Amino acid sequence: MWHKIRNYFLTGLVVAAPVAITIYLTWLFIETVDKNITPLIPAKYNPETYLPFSIPGLGVVVVFIALTLLGALTANFFGRRLLGLGEKAMGSMPVVRSIYSTLKQIFETVASQSSSSFRDVVLVEYPRKGLWAIAFVTSEAKGPMQDVVEETVVNVFLPTTPNPTSGFLLFVPKNDLHYLDMSVEEGIKYVISAGLVIPEDAIRRNEKNKATLTSDT
Repeated sequence: MWHKIRNYFLTGLVVAAPVAITIYLTWLFIETVDKNITPLIPAKYNPETYLPFSIPGLGVVVVFIALTLLGALTANFFGRRLLGLGEKAMGSMPVVRSIYSTLKQIFETVASQSSSSFRDVVLVEYPRKGLWAIAFVTSEAKGPMQDVVEETVVNVFLPTTPNPTSGFLLFVPKNDLHYLDMSVEEGIKYVISAGLVIPEDAIRRNEKNKATLTSDT
């Protein structure tokens, strides 16, 4: 009886914990934005001035509208001109220009729909021969990184576990990479969970490919 109760409890925990944590983090984000943005709204434009209750998510809506208007502004000639002057001012500051240019490249890469970054999941021998790690291909290396070697070198991001936002940039010969039949999302989940969350869809695809090859032979 105790064994069954324990299994039921663990099953309930596995089901409820991700939902509860997701709701909590979402609510925490909304509260943080509201706390910092809502006080900036003039009283006569703030709906909470006329209502007897607060409106959750009002700050998030204001930020969304502001960013949308900013994007529309920079789409015309005047906005691009103004943005160019701002970037020129940033570029004249010794430390700020390095931080700004790096962050801008990162956000442009993430936001660009045409970017091929992080589309391939690979196995790479790291930190020594015989040991393998999951990594993500970003692009083929160009410039000085490619000029010093004879083989085609690929830029590979090797994330750390359980935080995939940090990691190492490796320049690996393309022939030394083993491409996996796995989506980037599946690869990230595998890294975050330290191998506990097995990508079942990738396993089914692999078994299906094996069965197809067997039937063909």
